[in-house]
Amino acid sequence: MEDQIALGVLAVLIGVFVGVLLFVPFVAVSYRRRGGLSFWRFVGWAAALIYFWAIWTYTLLPLPDPDELQCRQPNLDLLAFIDDIQRAIAAPGSPLTNPLILQLVLNVALFLPLGFFVRVLGGRGVVVATLIGLGVSLFIETTQLTGVWGLYPCAYRVFDVDDLLTNTLGALLGALVAFAVPKHHRGFARSPDAGEPDPVTRGRRFVAMLCDCIGAVVLQVVLAIGVQLLLFAVGEERLMEEGQLAGVLSSGLTAALWLGIALGTGRTIGDLAVQLRYTGSTLPTWLSRTLRWLGGIGGFLLVGMLPGSWAQLNIVFLLACAVLLFTTKQGRGLPGLISGQGLIDARSREAVSPGTPAR
Repeated sequence: MEDQIALGVLAVLIGVFVGVLLFVPFVAVSYRRRGGLSFWRFVGWAAALIYFWAIWTYTLLPLPDPDELQCRQPNLDLLAFIDDIQRAIAAPGSPLTNPLILQLVLNVALFLPLGFFVRVLGGRGVVVATLIGLGVSLFIETTQLTGVWGLYPCAYRVFDVDDLLTNTLGALLGALVAFAVPKHHRGFARSPDAGEPDPVTRGRRFVAMLCDCIGAVVLQVVLAIGVQLLLFAVGEERLMEEGQLAGVLSSGLTAALWLGIALGTGRTIGDLAVQLRYTGSTLPTWLSRTLRWLGGIGGFLLVGMLPGSWAQLNIVFLLACAVLLFTTKQGRGLPGLISGQGLIDARSREAVSPGTPAR
């Protein structure tokens, strides 16, 4: 039981990690294909991501110690589980608690979400969802049969043709359950009104801020790792151990990238993701765009580059941005206040006159 819990926790952790990496592109695609990002669709995709990793952790892990490897023979006797059911019924005690019955039920239950997600999130039909279930199950069973494609000299788990049958049945049942979800909520096809403007809400601005923060942090980590690897390659172990150079360079390059995008488009990556645009300032374009950057992710990154404990002031900056998000009109926040701009949907045809200051 402890192993099963540990595998579940591992699947959640990997799912969250991958979800963070994919968050910004997922938001951007959602706004362009569906016109927005609904809470339940986000939850559905997050659950599907965690489920994807859960399949692999529960079917392939834990990997055995090569010195303690026990080879398993495949079961090629189709419908052998029928005999197992008959033995379970004939055995003393409740059949519902019999390990053989539980194994069959779990094999069906494990693939039930797959059929559901393929139908609801992928928008595919029952036949396609069932075939995908069969394909995924076959790939997993073959991976087990080949000892993770040659990583081990023999199979450390049983290749079972009955697992193919029960897994596919689970995918079919999940696809049928998906009929309970209204048709217009299924699929990821482009919505007919995806290009139409929507009201600018504080929730939408919050998602934009979240995209900026997550995107900047991910890029900083990637750049810092790259700088550390470069220092290791050139033999600068001292600078590598201190870590200050990697931190400064990664923050500086990230801030410069966001500034370049803001100067070129008038928007940050977060604004671009959720289709928002700041407009209406009486200031020169380059200055209003720079102030918009300073009032948001740019200011957060620059404060974080201050020496020593002063860098912790970026937390205060972040809290101030959060407060202004909920206290200013449309949630235009600190970027809108210092740049004198207002917020509109980037898909809107309306334009604020450059000579009209935003209120």
